[in-house]
Formats: sequence, structure tokens, C-alpha cells
Amino acid sequence: MLNLSLLLLERVGIVIILAFILVNVRPFRKLLYERKDWSAKIQLIVIFSLFAIISNLTGVKIDANNNVVSSAILTNLPETFSIANTRILAITVAGIIGGPEVGTVVGIVAGIHRVIQGGSTGWFYIVSSAVIGFSSGFLFKSTMSKGHIDFITPSQGIFVGLFMEVIQMMFIAFFSPAGWELVKFIAGPMIIVNSVGTYIFLSIIQTSLNQEQEARAIQTHAVLELADKTLPYFRTGLNSASAQKVAEIILDYTNFSAISLTTTNMILAHVGAGSDHHLAGEPMITKLSMRSIRTGELEIAYSKKEIGCAYPKCPLEAAVIIPLWINDEVAGTLKMYYTNAQMMTAVEEQLAVGLGSIFSSQLALGAAETQSKLVKDAEIKSLQAQINPHFFFNAINTISAMMRKDSEQARSLLLQLSTYFRSNLMGVRETEITLVQEQRHVQAYLSLEQTRFPDKFEVHQKILVSNKVKLPPFTLQVLVENAIKHAFSNRKNGNLVEILIAPESDKLKIQVTDNGSGIDPAKLSLLGVEAVDSAHGSGTALQNLNQRLVGLYGKASSLQFNSTPTGTSVTTWIPFKEGEDE
Repeated sequence: MLNLSLLLLERVGIVIILAFILVNVRPFRKLLYERKDWSAKIQLIVIFSLFAIISNLTGVKIDANNNVVSSAILTNLPETFSIANTRILAITVAGIIGGPEVGTVVGIVAGIHRVIQGGSTGWFYIVSSAVIGFSSGFLFKSTMSKGHIDFITPSQGIFVGLFMEVIQMMFIAFFSPAGWELVKFIAGPMIIVNSVGTYIFLSIIQTSLNQEQEARAIQTHAVLELADKTLPYFRTGLNSASAQKVAEIILDYTNFSAISLTTTNMILAHVGAGSDHHLAGEPMITKLSMRSIRTGELEIAYSKKEIGCAYPKCPLEAAVIIPLWINDEVAGTLKMYYTNAQMMTAVEEQLAVGLGSIFSSQLALGAAETQSKLVKDAEIKSLQAQINPHFFFNAINTISAMMRKDSEQARSLLLQLSTYFRSNLMGVRETEITLVQEQRHVQAYLSLEQTRFPDKFEVHQKILVSNKVKLPPFTLQVLVENAIKHAFSNRKNGNLVEILIAPESDKLKIQVTDNGSGIDPAKLSLLGVEAVDSAHGSGTALQNLNQRLVGLYGKASSLQFNSTPTGTSVTTWIPFKEGEDE
């Protein structure tokens, strides 16, 4: 029995080595995140079927007298021979990772292959393997319902592996000619070895995924911290003074060898390696930067030749160039360099993309602020006032907290925050936008608020028009935000906001309704006409929106308020216009 145990440990070692190689392959890790999709399930079936077949082929051959017979690869077994193998390990892990569908199919494939191998009666291996695959998948199907990777723990995997191996032993005891005598010989080693193998297999997968998630969390944290540090400088615009400070901050907070910021034709700042010839105030000297500005796309170089610096002793070997955008135009680039090309990994590339998006938003915010100082138009001032710094800091805090629990959701919220501020800033320059643009703005706001206050409110939308209809920017966003902030007081659930967009004659009806506690009748007549102080705000957003609607379309489009103790609706009718495709 000891000899059998040692041989089985060797076989488990083969499977574990293959598992270690597999989890370090990025496409396989991607499958784990997409395992609810049928295309991913099919690929998992193929992968784990190969694991199960390898387990069959590398099993330990046992003769009719329960003697271990050495053999490298098992293909055709004599009729009275049996196999002790690690097949159940592969089937169990397949079920845990892919669910009952993957586990069952892998079990059937493994069972069929075991029958083809020959030996003492093998038809029951098909049934037992399918039952084991289904059971392991069915028991842990709930682990697939989360938004992020969530498997059972390796410690739990030991007991699952043990239970599945016991099922296999029961089938052998009842249906194999060798029956109980064979089970007495192989049960102990197979149960122990396969249970330990399940633990190690799941540990490898879990460790690899945890490392990846930790790297993403660190990356998201770095982006947030840099965003906080660089915001005061980028708000002053893209100039030599702000660029120098920003480059120094980025170099200090990352492991890049050099950081450079440019306009579309000139170096504004360069700190770190290569600063002896990449000089501020000089024209750009790398072809890579020029191509990024011309195409507006991210550029990555892994060699000096790709960077295209004309200086022969330039130490920079790898670079990622991110175009910086202001109002849909490339205003410059952020360039991040390494003196060792091997240090440029996918993590650094993703970090650069995140920073580029945030910095572009910060520059747009700075441009909008500059414009508001130069242009005295009251309309632009009122729109600029919609950018709420308190909301920004609350959102940053929410993302920072979420980063510790779910780095993927933190990344998504970071993109929504970028969308929210971009929509605010783009609205400053537009009189009308399409409904789909306004919906993106509203959805970005709702995503951030619903993360801060989960389950506090629901938003139902009834859109009966094309998403190309035109309306003033912020119309929906202001009404929805007003309902969420003011309607529900301290009520923590059962809160509902309904959005209705519908044609009505030659008008477009826009209505936002809530089931809150209503508005004080003394204040109702003042809403939209003047600022109304409350515990949650001053009412200037509604006032600004109403003034814009009246200024654009006349008094017929002014906000109409209808409020009772069971809820409030705010409605406006504007001319029905349909815009072009985006």
C-alpha cells in the first residue's frame, strides 16, 4: 500500500505541474473570469478532459492479485487488471471551477477513455465519473454567482475530493469483479492522495488569482493616489510649471525610469533617465511620440529602435506613450520610460492607460475652469457649477474602499467617474446633446451613488423615443440627482425613482418621479425660480436648469412640479428634435 501511495503521489505531481503551468497562461486565467459563458465552458471542458485523460494514462496498473505493476503509459490493459489513478481529481476540480455542465461532460469523457483502456469491467466508470463531475459542480454552483472569482477554499477542497473519491470506491465495490478486495487495497492511497491533490490544485489557482487581483488593487490605488496628487497642477493647464511638478510626482510614485510630458510639438518636462538630452522647451525628438499625437492612440515600444530617439547614447529602452485629450483633441502626451525593456509588463501598460484617462479628465476640468474665468456668460457659469467637488471626493473615497473588496469593480467605478466628469465638462460647450449621451452621464452618476448606498434606491427607465433625440445637457442628471438627494430623507429602502421620456404631440416629455415624502408646500412654488435652502442643498441646480430650459425654449418648457406626501414628479416639455448618429 505504501508503494501504491508513493506512485500515486508521483502521478499527482504530474497533474500539479501541468496545473501550475496552466494558471500562468493568461488566456486560461481569462477563462476563469468568463466561465459563465458557453464558449468558456467548452474550452474548460477540453482542458480538463485532457487532464483527466492524462490521469488515466499515467495511472498505476494493478493485477488480479492486487500487485502493483510498473508501467509508464497505460493504453491497453489485460482483462483482469485495474488502474489506480488521479482521474477523480481532474473531474472534481473541473466541476468546482466550471459548474455541473463542465464537470459532467469531463466526467463522461474521462469515463469513456477509461473504458477504452480496457481492464476489468469498465462501463460503470462512465456513470461514476459523470455523477462525480455533476456533484462537484452542483454543490458549488453558487460560487459562480458572484461578480468576481470566488471558489471554495483549498481546505474545503480536501473534503470535496475525499467525498468524490468515496463515491468512486462505492461504484468499484458494487460493480467491479474485484469488488471489495480491490477497494481495500486502493481506497486509502487514492482517497488521501486525490484529496491532497485537490487541495494543491485549488491552492495554485487561488494563489495565482489572488496575486493578479492584488496587483490590480495596487495599480488602482496608485492611480487614485496619483490623481489626488496631480489634480492641483493639471487644473492650471498643460504648461511647463505644472508638467514639471506632475512628472516628478509620477516618477516618485512609480518604478518608471523616466517621465516626460509634452504638448503636440514640444517637451514640457522630462525627469529621470535621459534628462541630459530630452530637454524641456526643446522640440520632441522621438518618432513614437509624434505617431501617438498623429493617431491619437497609445503607443508601446520595447526597444531603442522603436522609441526612435536620435541620441546614440540614450539609455531609454522601453516606453509607453499615452495621448492626453482636451475636448476631443490631442493636447499632448504622457511618456513613461524604462531603461530595462524587460520591466515593461502588462501591469505597467494598464497603469499608464488609467493615468492617461484620469489626467485627460483633469486637464479638461482645468480647461473648463479657465474658460469659466475668461467667459462671463452666465450659462457657462451655471453649467460649470454642476461639477460638485464633494461628489468627486465622495466618489474617490468609495472607490478606495471598494478597491480592498473588489478591484475589478473599483476599476469599473473609476471609469464611471471619468465618464461623469467628462460629461459635465463636455456639457459646458454644448447647448443640446443626444439622449444617449445624457443617459451615459446619468448612468455614471447612478453607478457611483448605488455603490455608496447599496439597495437604498432603484431607478426604472421608460424610454419611448430614439436615443438620438436632443435635449439640453444635465436635464436628466439634475432631476435624478435632485430626487435621490432630497426625496427619501433617512428612509433606507423601498425608494424608487422613475424616468419617463416620451413623445407628446410635437414635444418631448421628460419626467422624473419619486415615491418620497413630498415637498413642503411653502417651498414648492419657489423651486426652479430661486435658490431654496434645505438640509441637503440650496436648490441652485434646479434653478439653473429651469433658467436654461426657459432661455432655450420659452416659458412653456419651464419645470412643472407636482408633489404629494407620497411622492413628487418633475416634468418639462421641450421641442422634439432628433439628432444625427454619434
